[in-house]
Amino acid sequence: MQSRVLLIYTGGTIGMNRNPQTGALEPFDFEHLLINVPELKQFDLQIDTHQFDPPIDSSDMTPARWTEISHVIADHYDDYDGFVVLHGTDTMAYTASALSYMLENLTKPVIFTGSQLPIGQLRTDGKENLITSIEIAAAKDEQGHALVPEVGIYFNGHLLRGNRTTKQSAEEFNAFESFNYPHLVEAGVNITYHTERILKPDWNRPMTPHFRLDNNVIIFSLFPGIREDLVRHIIATPNLKSIVMRTFGSGNAPQRPWVIQALKDATRNGKVIINISQCMQGAVEMGRYDTGYQLQEAGVISGYDSTVESAVTKLMFLQSHYNDPEHIRQQMRQSIRGEITR
Repeated sequence: MQSRVLLIYTGGTIGMNRNPQTGALEPFDFEHLLINVPELKQFDLQIDTHQFDPPIDSSDMTPARWTEISHVIADHYDDYDGFVVLHGTDTMAYTASALSYMLENLTKPVIFTGSQLPIGQLRTDGKENLITSIEIAAAKDEQGHALVPEVGIYFNGHLLRGNRTTKQSAEEFNAFESFNYPHLVEAGVNITYHTERILKPDWNRPMTPHFRLDNNVIIFSLFPGIREDLVRHIIATPNLKSIVMRTFGSGNAPQRPWVIQALKDATRNGKVIINISQCMQGAVEMGRYDTGYQLQEAGVISGYDSTVESAVTKLMFLQSHYNDPEHIRQQMRQSIRGEITR
């Protein structure tokens, strides 16, 4: 039976043209994108398309749009063997992270991709990204199960776990990297699937979609000279439920008494504070130095080796399902979609 892949076009550079008057990139009709990739006709697959109208600049991506993408996948889940989502690169890691939490027990590939150059340009990276993403989305093992039943980001010859990925370059074709988790797939002359690294769902259970997110969360970075009044103002924000706090090195903060006291006051008031390193690679180790230990004493939770994108979307997901801050803290300490190393 012929495999079926649904191509979901949300927007992004891959589907843009350059305006001859202004020189700015503008979205064009999705059918033009398919015209620019005649190689798709060589697949022994049925490729259908779903287009967001109008296309979304990824800078305008929102939790409501994540819910919309989840609905498209859930509504067509039984009809297709895999899904490829074309998305702008700037917020792709946030969207892929969010979708990993919203699609529980995923048994089919959801592959995000895009490009650094529009697909109509001569040197575009979009063709290879799109073609290989479709091939991975359709790939199955001898039992007929998907080879990559998880949310991934494919770029420049590598498939990465979506909730482990960060955009690392605005200019290189190698735009994304998962610094704390190895690649799931390498695509060169051959496509190599590292099956031992890929999530294994319960094939006897259905995929369960979730459509609620609670975005009462904020990200802030510590820096030398950070002011007490501004930190306390952030912490006192009405309706704020959680904070992703980007700390130094392996999870350290200034040893100023007011810093610890402010964080302690916040956790006592039910706010969940997650400690994420500002470093691209490595993990938070709160028992390694005294400053990290003090944060732990103040009720701050380690984010381990999570990305910022994954931590903030996981909090949105958990807050929409649970009211108890302590239960959310417990879930943040657990790997529920392969997002942290424990």
